[in-house]
Amino acid sequence: MSVSAIVGIALAFSVAAPADSLLAPADLRADLALLREAYTAMHPGLHRYATPAEVESRFDAVDVYFSSPRTMGQAFLAFTRLTASIKCGHSYPNFWNQSRAVQQALFEGQDKLPFEFRWLDGRMIVTADHSRERQLPRGTEIVAVDGTPARTILDSLVPLARADGSNDAKRVAYLEVQGRDEWFPFDALYPLVFPVRDTLFTLAVRAPGAAVRSVTVRALTLAERRTQGDAPVDLAPDAPVWSYSEQDGIGVLRMPTWAIYDSKWDAAKWTDSLMRDIAMRDVPELVIDLRGNEGGVDAGDRLLARLIDAPVTLPLYRSVVRYRSAPAALLPALDTWDRSFLDWGNAAVGPDATGNYRLVRWTADSSTGQTIRPEGPRYRGRVWVLVGAANSSATFQFALAVKRTGVATLVGQTTGGNRRGINGSAFVFLRLKRTGLEVDLPLVAGLPAGDEPDAGVEPDVLVRPTLEQLAAGVDAEMAAITRIIRRR
Repeated sequence: MSVSAIVGIALAFSVAAPADSLLAPADLRADLALLREAYTAMHPGLHRYATPAEVESRFDAVDVYFSSPRTMGQAFLAFTRLTASIKCGHSYPNFWNQSRAVQQALFEGQDKLPFEFRWLDGRMIVTADHSRERQLPRGTEIVAVDGTPARTILDSLVPLARADGSNDAKRVAYLEVQGRDEWFPFDALYPLVFPVRDTLFTLAVRAPGAAVRSVTVRALTLAERRTQGDAPVDLAPDAPVWSYSEQDGIGVLRMPTWAIYDSKWDAAKWTDSLMRDIAMRDVPELVIDLRGNEGGVDAGDRLLARLIDAPVTLPLYRSVVRYRSAPAALLPALDTWDRSFLDWGNAAVGPDATGNYRLVRWTADSSTGQTIRPEGPRYRGRVWVLVGAANSSATFQFALAVKRTGVATLVGQTTGGNRRGINGSAFVFLRLKRTGLEVDLPLVAGLPAGDEPDAGVEPDVLVRPTLEQLAAGVDAEMAAITRIIRRR
């Protein structure tokens, strides 16, 4: 990516953000310098896809951009574009981790498109209409929004999307709006790049089988966006996050998220009970639905333990950090749930010739890889795992383990993540005091022992939903599995 591309869109769409006042160059540049120092000293993947000179030139370009006053929204875009250029799926100004003042200023306006959508070959396709006007039936193509072609919108936002390496499919999936969530990246980024006027959108649309026409729809508020979709978001602390259903001999385990850190629900006990039950009843087919699940805890290990007869050693991914102790000058700006991440001590072995330290904190230092051992009664039916571009952290790792062990069949699209390695496991939240913004900083890299492609995990059965299937509400992946089962 060129130096000019780093701030290209931020410059091209320099508009007043919802924040009332401009930020002074001295404050902008001070926070940029802090970000540069922290990422250079602590980010384990900073130079995986770019040379040190290329990374420095990107920081320098933003520094030049910050030589003039900028709004908070413009600063947020500049930091977002800069961190996205690192090609790390866990490095970005995190919508969830911003202060309430920043969230209210930047993300909570009445500026959300009143529908859910997916990107299909660069086309914005409606999957659910939540507008008051009800003029957007499922399968409608949004040709343009306020005069801007949908493809231009996508091309403008992709460089702001976080993903690992060259896995652009993850970036596109990241910019879809599906179901319910507290924050959708598209909702946060689109209004900062393409300002919404008068809380209305003028859309050029093409309904299935119809010609292009123009409609005007009212924008959604954040509260309205959060009520769309079918699945509830605000569950009781001890409520199950996953679900299981069964029909015609096919069990479906739906796991929309593995981010259950704050849940009081005993996920391990629930999983063990379910897998024991379906094993004892000889349920012939099991579908594990991970679509839309970026990751979280390593829930896949308990599933693997029920699918194997003998211990399985997964290929080695070395845990690597960039530092043994965080620089003292950075400590006041580093927020985390575990301050021991700031000083690895003897758990960081090295440095090696590249300046990295081998981390042996959580697992014994192994030259072979992680070993999964069988537990409980083995499930002996066929297993299908639904995957897609959103699977980019723990779910990417599970998909990789499934692919390499052969215990299940992967169905869907290429995963997110990257076989060349991903960064995560431990984090600090970098608080940029002058601008009031926050940027996530992952601390541990998981690196393969040998050369791996710059790509996600390919499914065994590739399924690409068609426009006709989206319009009809057909679950293309489940339909493909059902066809295969019936043919056997």
